[in-house]
Amino acid sequence: MHQIPNIISLIRAILVFPIGFLLYQEAWLDAFILIFIAGVSDGIDGYLARTFHWQSRLGSILDPLADKLLIVIVFIILAHKGIIPSWLATLVIARDVIILAGAVSYQWLTKDLVVSPLWSSKINTALQIAFVLAIMWHLAISPLNEYILAYGQIAVAMTVLISGYYYIKCWTSYYIENLKREKQQQ
Repeated sequence: MHQIPNIISLIRAILVFPIGFLLYQEAWLDAFILIFIAGVSDGIDGYLARTFHWQSRLGSILDPLADKLLIVIVFIILAHKGIIPSWLATLVIARDVIILAGAVSYQWLTKDLVVSPLWSSKINTALQIAFVLAIMWHLAISPLNEYILAYGQIAVAMTVLISGYYYIKCWTSYYIENLKREKQQQ
C-alpha cells in the first residue's frame, strides 16, 4: 500500500506523453481533461504520502519529476503554438534547469542531497498548473477575460523568480554549512 503515491506519480509522468500529443494536435478539451487529472493526482499522492506516512526517497524524486515533466512539456508546446509568450516558457524551464543543476552540483560536491521542496516551489507549481488549466479552459470550453490570463502570466513569472531565488539561496547556504562541518571535522 505504501507504494500507491509513487504509482500515482508514475502515472502522472506517463500522462505527459498523451498530453503533449493532444496539445500538439490542438485537442484542447481532451488535453484539459488529462491535465486536470494530472493536477488532481499531484494533490492526491501528496495527501496519501503525508496522511499514511507513505513518504519515500523514490517518491521525493518521482513526484517533483512528474510535475516538472508535465509543466515543461506543456509550456514548451503552448509557447511553440504561440498561446503563451516564449519568455514565460523560457523562464519556467530556466528555473527548473537551475534547480536541477543546483541539486546535481550539491550532490556531487557533498554526497549529502536531501530532496525536499520549498513552500515557494509548491506555490509556484500550483500556480503553474492553475495557469495551464485556465489557458486550457479558455481554449477548450469558454473564453476567459484576457486580464485573467495576463495576471496569471505575471503570477507565474513572479513565483518562478521567487522560487528560483530561494532555491539558489538554499543550495548556497547548505553548501556553506557543509564546508563549515568539513572544516570542523578536520
